[in-house]
Amino acid sequence: QVQLVESGGGSAQGGGSLKLSCAASRGSLTLNTMLAWFRQAPGKNREGVAGISRSGPTWYADSVKGRFTISKDSTGNTLYLQMDNLKPEDTGMYLCALSVIGGHCSDITSYTSWGQGTQVTVSS
Repeated sequence: QVQLVESGGGSAQGGGSLKLSCAASRGSLTLNTMLAWFRQAPGKNREGVAGISRSGPTWYADSVKGRFTISKDSTGNTLYLQMDNLKPEDTGMYLCALSVIGGHCSDITSYTSWGQGTQVTVSS
């Protein structure tokens, strides 16, 4: 099973930017049907933020459209999430996920490998 490692989290002020990265510590990100970023705030369910299919189409949650951008590097071995115009409600643990079975990008049950997460905290 692929092991995923996230990095790039931290603290930012509202309106600021952060860029998250996800790489495979074992296996390869290229062995996927889709990749995604999810987030989980304390006391809340894990929710999909953005996803990208193997062929390239992307999906974004309505709450982040126009502010976040999901992408992969040219080798397909690193997944990114560029987060701009951050808001306090973006605070949470951000996890990358990989699917080998397909499904909808926002469907948590579609994903077979998860990272441990990287914390993002946005202050007003």
